[in-house]
Amino acid sequence: MDDHRHLVRALHVQALRHADLHPEHDPHVVFQTSTIGALLDGAYDGDVTVGEVLEHGDLGLGTLDALDGELIVVDGVARAARVDGTLRPVPAAERTPFAVVIPFAADVRVAVDGPRTLAELLEIADAHLPGGPSIVHAVRVDGRFERMRARSVPRQQPPYRPLAEVIAEQQVFELHDVDATLVGFRFPADADALNVTGHHLHAADAARERGGHVFDCVLLEGELQIDHSSDVHAELPPGVRIATTAAQAAAVAAAERER
Repeated sequence: MDDHRHLVRALHVQALRHADLHPEHDPHVVFQTSTIGALLDGAYDGDVTVGEVLEHGDLGLGTLDALDGELIVVDGVARAARVDGTLRPVPAAERTPFAVVIPFAADVRVAVDGPRTLAELLEIADAHLPGGPSIVHAVRVDGRFERMRARSVPRQQPPYRPLAEVIAEQQVFELHDVDATLVGFRFPADADALNVTGHHLHAADAARERGGHVFDCVLLEGELQIDHSSDVHAELPPGVRIATTAAQAAAVAAAERER
């Protein structure tokens, strides 16, 4: 078990191997499989099942083995968005190469009147971050949307291409006049070796029939909820490490000098 505490000054990251995993629903602890860097490089085969992921959280997002759709976890149920935007239930035994979940418990609840674009909605979220912007925040928005623009990607076949090439083949679709739930995370800028920095959101409609990775939306009215986390438990498949940039190395060194 490797301890990557102080990857950034306010964020504690504990790196685990599959053999170290055990069920846990600790409040305000994010659980993640692999890293965004590994996914970008084409590591699309996972060593963790969706059932194991759900033992660590009930809200989150990610993808499935072979990049087979956008993973959306709402209220402890995992679904995947196909390329046409329809959702399918994900069996517990299916594996994931990249997923992020949290046992969601809102610290902040904000009623939001619209219309609000996605950029405006995220500005509201950033103005209400418990604990400040240097830690991880999970976000949930339930509401009525005038429209929602989203995407999914087709299942890949080995040898896997880098994610940038796959994204060029993404299928984009729109939902209109829909009740839906947005779920996702906001990672701080210094956590770029671990996850997508800034906001990353997936969505499922109220019927849990359509959804995907969200590019844009117009919210008419809804409720914004935010949970905070300064602890990330990251399961690293064989051969995957948390890369450290020069800036992160400097932050680690400074933190160690202060200990």
